[in-house]
Amino acid sequence: MSVIGYSKDHEWVELDGDIGTVGITEYAQEQLGDIVFVELPEVGRTVAKAEEFAVIESVKAASEIYAPMTGEVVEVNEGLTEEPATVNDDAEGAGWIAKIKITDPSEFDDLMDEEAYKEFLETIS
Repeated sequence: MSVIGYSKDHEWVELDGDIGTVGITEYAQEQLGDIVFVELPEVGRTVAKAEEFAVIESVKAASEIYAPMTGEVVEVNEGLTEEPATVNDDAEGAGWIAKIKITDPSEFDDLMDEEAYKEFLETIS
């Protein structure tokens, strides 16, 4: 069974065993507006928790995406190269950015669950 955690930087990670699928939240894509480009990380790259590992560009701005957990990038969503707007259409589904083989599962405990993330959003809007 998979579990989902959210970061204060508006990334989500869905953990299924030791693989974490990472993307940005609905809130983040709404703030960015129309997404025109996604710079994906390289497969094989090791990323540390909170390290910048991708960039999303919209008509408004470019935004760094931070790894919510430490691990190795094992897959990227190549479809975003041709259709970056997929992130606008389904940020927490088909618009995922990368899959990371997690090396420190305890880091998941630092993330918020959906309810806590919604409460966090209320403090910033």
